[in-house]
Amino acid sequence: MQGMAKIAPVCLLVCAGLLWADGGAGGGGSKAPSVRLPGAAFAALETINPEHIRWHVRYLSHDLLEGRGTGQRGGDLAAEYIATQFAEYGLKPAGDHGTYMQRVPLVGITTLPETKFSLVPKQGETMNLKPLDEYVAYDQTQQPESDIDAEVVFVGYGIEAPEYNWDDYKGVDVRGKVLLMLVNEPPSDDLKFFKGKALTYYGRWTYKYEEGLRKGAVGVLLIHQSQMASYPWEVVRNSNSGEKSFLKVEGPALKVASWIHLDVATRLAAASGMNLDKMMTAAQSRDFRPVSLGARLKAHMVSKVRNFESNNVLAVLPGGDKHVSDEAVMFTAHYDHFGIRPDMPGDNIFNGADDNATGCGILLEVARAFAASAAKPRRSVLFAAVTAEEQGLLGSEYLGKHPPFSTGKISLDLNYDDVKPLGAPEEVQVAGAERTTFYPVVEAMAKDFRLAIRPDARPEAGHFYRSDHFSLARVGVPSFSINEGTKFKGHPDSWGVDQEREYVEKHYHQPSDEYHPEMDFVGDAAMARFGFALGWEAANLSKLIGWQKGDEFEAARVKSQP
Repeated sequence: MQGMAKIAPVCLLVCAGLLWADGGAGGGGSKAPSVRLPGAAFAALETINPEHIRWHVRYLSHDLLEGRGTGQRGGDLAAEYIATQFAEYGLKPAGDHGTYMQRVPLVGITTLPETKFSLVPKQGETMNLKPLDEYVAYDQTQQPESDIDAEVVFVGYGIEAPEYNWDDYKGVDVRGKVLLMLVNEPPSDDLKFFKGKALTYYGRWTYKYEEGLRKGAVGVLLIHQSQMASYPWEVVRNSNSGEKSFLKVEGPALKVASWIHLDVATRLAAASGMNLDKMMTAAQSRDFRPVSLGARLKAHMVSKVRNFESNNVLAVLPGGDKHVSDEAVMFTAHYDHFGIRPDMPGDNIFNGADDNATGCGILLEVARAFAASAAKPRRSVLFAAVTAEEQGLLGSEYLGKHPPFSTGKISLDLNYDDVKPLGAPEEVQVAGAERTTFYPVVEAMAKDFRLAIRPDARPEAGHFYRSDHFSLARVGVPSFSINEGTKFKGHPDSWGVDQEREYVEKHYHQPSDEYHPEMDFVGDAAMARFGFALGWEAANLSKLIGWQKGDEFEAARVKSQP
């Protein structure tokens, strides 16, 4: 059979050390966690085939699916394809009204060319900014038109974090103002201060908008700097051009949610008699206080507003133990990408092969293997292909607020996002797993799979807060993503680092993220097997998994459980 020649060597690589037994997986009572799979589960795991994942990736990233845009034809086709696969596997629908689809009500906002966006410094000429080249902006009020004429105030990183004794606002009233701020967070190697080099949620652009709104601002201008953002301006431009989706707004919202180019911020500071470099340095101190630039943002936001629905695709394998079958382990991956950009010359289809047809291919193959197993785990297993991740984790946010199982009874979410087909991995990344009580099992499983656990290669990029598992973590569900490290069989460590760098610089959120026949999906299959084994073990533990004591998500977990 096609593909079986490839599956044998990878099984030797990542399965040889895995133990199996006739009984079910053990509970979490012993100090040395059991990683024994029953024979039926091991047999199902061995059927996971890299060529199956290839087929899914090839189809989902084909031009015919038009980049799988949220609320667009291609995105809907992808959802139907995934639902059909779930049905073929014999999984039960877990969406609305006995279907595989969970409807997600969304609002599409397109910033129209009639928009005027100007920065008026205290002295000098008005800066009429060029869309996409110098700024991107959306009106989050979801109204067709909004006008802004407001003072611009620099608020450093825009963070208020009492647990780190940090407050960029210092009680200054910024209601009705436009806040100019930095992405990321104050740099430090101290693990007790914003977790050192690892980015926390305080550094994410989504937090910046949320905090600005909580403070009563009418707009937020984020200064893009490649090192701080961890990606170039092209990513910001491509991620914020065309229609952008939002969950339907309830209550106040920003009239302007914007990024501006570093050069624009530098010119604005200079026209205000200030030096941006010195301002950025001052922002790194606890003594920093908000600074008025004496400038104003004058903007007339004109938007096309489209109300529509997209779908999360949900399926479930009911648990085999009636006493805990109302509890679940979840697997997630987002199927959306950026669709087609009509205003872009040349190739304008954002196929999203790596991001995230790969995750969907793995999700589907894991689902197939679970469904094919002759034995079932004690708890139910939920599979969720979610929409609108590229729009700000919207599909998973909606899923977290409207789950098929009570969030307090979802033991674990294992997420797949952008698992590059680079060959046989010798490492696995599970950033965030160490924050859960499940980590000893993860460590033991990685050892049996002969995979070294690779610390987050780029902790400053804040990957934990940039994919769908984060939406589940916010409502208390222990969650993390599974991905390869940077060491691959037959290559030095630097090769994997170079592959990642090239992807971020040349293909991430670009039309060039396409399927190629020479892609090697052995690594994707390895990550699928590793996740299958973790999911099976989690579904059979004696207790539900939790967050480590003191973790930022522990309170949400406690709240979710009676």
